[in-house]
Amino acid sequence: MKRRPEPELMEGAEQALAYAQADFSESNTLFIKLLAELKPGPLHGARALDLGCGPADIVCRFLRAYPNATCDAVDGSTAMLDQARATLERAPGLAPRCRLLLECLPSPALAPGQYDLVLSNSLLHQLHNPQVLWQTVRETARPGALVLVMDLMRPASAGWAEALVATYTANEPELLRTDFRNSLFAAFEPKEVEDQLQEAGLSELQVGVVSDRHLAVFGRLAAP
Repeated sequence: MKRRPEPELMEGAEQALAYAQADFSESNTLFIKLLAELKPGPLHGARALDLGCGPADIVCRFLRAYPNATCDAVDGSTAMLDQARATLERAPGLAPRCRLLLECLPSPALAPGQYDLVLSNSLLHQLHNPQVLWQTVRETARPGALVLVMDLMRPASAGWAEALVATYTANEPELLRTDFRNSLFAAFEPKEVEDQLQEAGLSELQVGVVSDRHLAVFGRLAAP
């Protein structure tokens, strides 16, 4: 099935609120589980970068799981960062350990070579040019940094896409059902992501299928 890109940013307040209120606990729990399987250790003093943080649910899950780490959380949507700020305000003790940044990629505001982990969930499929993500990973991470990028995986057919919409968004508002459908059409296949990594000079990272609708890119960057 041919890829069909979607708008890169969720800029509307209604769309951002619907996304923030949706139940993504299954996939967000999977993200943190995948991170734990990479054996990051206690992350004492570690600086993480979350690219496309959305409403910051994964940021909060990460900071709770690794209480000695901090996180810079980046999103290009003001409306989405408003939701992220509200999420952090409801999470006692987490807000001081997270810095929210309104930036589109690539961004010169992100310090080069300063992050011990680079994380991203559900950003890749939104990008018209996926190399801006991989360029940012390469430029902002320290040598040996841990990388975990999870995203939707494009189904093989429109029928398969509709089956996933029916399975996972049956009880969601029509706005979210439409967004999910569009995101599935905009997502990449694993081989396409492997080719992106080769082009970006990140061949040390691996690509794996981690659910019926998700793929993940994971590993450590090469040390000098």
